[in-house]
Amino acid sequence: MRIIDAEAASGLMEALTALVVKAGEAILAVNRSAMRIEGKQDGSPVTEADLAADRIIADGLARLAGDVPTLSEERTQLAAPPFQGSFFLIDPLDGTKEFVAGRDEFTVNLALVTDGVPLLGIVSAPALGLLWRGIVGRGAERVKFDGATIGAAEPIHTRKLPAPGEPWIAAVSRSHGDPKSEAFIDDRPNAVRKTCGSAVKFGRIAEGNADIYPRFGPTSEWDVGAGCAVVTAAGGKVTDGKGGELRFGQRSDTGFIIPEFIAWGDPQAVGCY
Repeated sequence: MRIIDAEAASGLMEALTALVVKAGEAILAVNRSAMRIEGKQDGSPVTEADLAADRIIADGLARLAGDVPTLSEERTQLAAPPFQGSFFLIDPLDGTKEFVAGRDEFTVNLALVTDGVPLLGIVSAPALGLLWRGIVGRGAERVKFDGATIGAAEPIHTRKLPAPGEPWIAAVSRSHGDPKSEAFIDDRPNAVRKTCGSAVKFGRIAEGNADIYPRFGPTSEWDVGAGCAVVTAAGGKVTDGKGGELRFGQRSDTGFIIPEFIAWGDPQAVGCY
């Protein structure tokens, strides 16, 4: 069992960033109009782009940290929870529906989880040439890239709770709406919805362009882990639907499902129901 702390995670960040960007290049190289699309048991699509990105990440992690377990959406059959110490949590293509539909808001998500809590996160949007990354306790950054060329990092931070009379900006899904989330947003004063695909919503929270991202419907750990780390590193917080802590990699009997969560830009907003 290996435990990676914030110091060790910092030493891995640049190599992990390059790996995620490389996976994104493989996704963009796939011809969307001619690619193979298959259905999983849960009805969600998987494409050759998902699998190509997953292979690149798996090979890269084996070289960088081969003694650290990995839980990937495309290789859940290899997972053996509960994960002790540290493990990588991967969604090689988050927002496959967005990708198949020809839109640009899909992401590659990589998290490093230590003792059940996301410590490092990278959310990369290949078609936008933009990624968000962070290490909890060490801050978060937004990085632009062009192909394999990675630009300078720009520090980012979540924004404060809107003042009385100011609108809440809510990041909402284009593909996964639910009545409870809509009701939660409606309870925010003068709420304004900002539609985003995939884990881009976490990036918008982390950079201070949205206040909340509620999801009162089931999602998977690999959809949330990287974004959770980035938002937390940027000064925000991600909780369950009642304001409690989320835990990752502890059990598989629920299919690695997170029943509900809320990403908050300002931790002081937690409990502002």
